[in-house]
Amino acid sequence: MYMILVGGGNVGMYLAKRLLAHEHEVLLIERDPRHAQRLASQLGEENVMVGDGCEMLTQRDAGFGRADVVVSVTGEDEDNLVVCQMAKTVWNVDRVLARVNDPSHEEVFHQIGVDETVSATGIIFALIEQQISPDVIVPVGALARGNLEVVEVELGPRSAVVGKEVRSLVLPPQTNLVWVLRDEQGIAVDGSTTLQQGDMLVAVVPRDHAEDLREVLSPSRH
Repeated sequence: MYMILVGGGNVGMYLAKRLLAHEHEVLLIERDPRHAQRLASQLGEENVMVGDGCEMLTQRDAGFGRADVVVSVTGEDEDNLVVCQMAKTVWNVDRVLARVNDPSHEEVFHQIGVDETVSATGIIFALIEQQISPDVIVPVGALARGNLEVVEVELGPRSAVVGKEVRSLVLPPQTNLVWVLRDEQGIAVDGSTTLQQGDMLVAVVPRDHAEDLREVLSPSRH
């Protein structure tokens, strides 16, 4: 599988190392010649290219047209957006992924067809919120090319679902509650499972219904 990474920062470098260790064909594009030279000494000259990943000529020379996956992980959302949009619309790359530095930009990336985004800021913020108060949904993974999210939430004492059987809940479309961690024991969820305070609930939900699930699990207003 041929994978092109744009951005030679720490994220790009360590991702390239891991992909190469799994014997993928990898090309890392870095704009700064000196930094690219340092990367080449660690990754191999054949795996690093000097160039601006936003430019069409660079993309052509890098082989965007035959890439199976393009991942843009620069520190600039604008650059990542341009790379991903061109990969999709110009080169018809099947899988395009992006690092998003500002979580408020994620929707724009999804609108142009980016298969999956990763926002470290958003994930860390959600984890902090979860430590401060329960009932905060934390994304932990993605399925179906990013269309489905795997999320977890710890149920607090005021959650509207505490004390209810799963079969009685009105969940968003195509949403499944799949697993509960209770007293350090994993429990498979079925319709008769009664949710309790302190349960760590794992669910699979379509990306566009994640907010609806948050409403279902949120503290009761009554």
